[in-house]
Amino acid sequence: MLKIAITGGAGTGKSTVARMFAELGAQVLDADAIARDVVAVGQPAWVELRRLYGEDYFNPDGSLNRSKLAQRVFADPEARRRLDALIHPLVIRELQARAADLEGRGADLVIVEVPLLFEAGREGAFDRVIVVTAPEADQIRRLRKRDGRGETEIRGILAAQWPLADKAARADYVVHNDGDLGGTRQQVQNIWGKLKNQLDSKR
Repeated sequence: MLKIAITGGAGTGKSTVARMFAELGAQVLDADAIARDVVAVGQPAWVELRRLYGEDYFNPDGSLNRSKLAQRVFADPEARRRLDALIHPLVIRELQARAADLEGRGADLVIVEVPLLFEAGREGAFDRVIVVTAPEADQIRRLRKRDGRGETEIRGILAAQWPLADKAARADYVVHNDGDLGGTRQQVQNIWGKLKNQLDSKR
């Protein structure tokens, strides 16, 4: 089974591109959605996060206040390292299990949205890497609209990630998501065709 990663920077439109692949028939997994699952109320990671950070980082219903925790960890590199060390292995294990399940059901290709692929050193786990890029002004605008974050916080998030140019240089395919969704969709269709051709050549 071909394992394809989609990554990029915050606010570049990774989820939009992943949805486009899903519309074309791809099996798509979302590492960020799995990360939310592993910190759900009562899960072992949830218990450990309450121990590490205290109740101030949780909502009245007991769920993790992801926005507040993000503000903390992006301002504190050591806190971010502790969080990554706790969450990343759990997410990786669950991703592997879900991909194996898809393969067992006959899937020959899976696309995984992994926001911090290069930062976590996980690119070697995939056969191909797709990087989604966007102008920084678009990233800031999208993050402000989507998450209600201030510009200082957004710039802290962007500064904590690898530069997009470095990610694009390591990619097998690059999608330039500059706001023209028609153009983005055409790029996705072109990449999908190439991936399908690679599968056909192996049969």
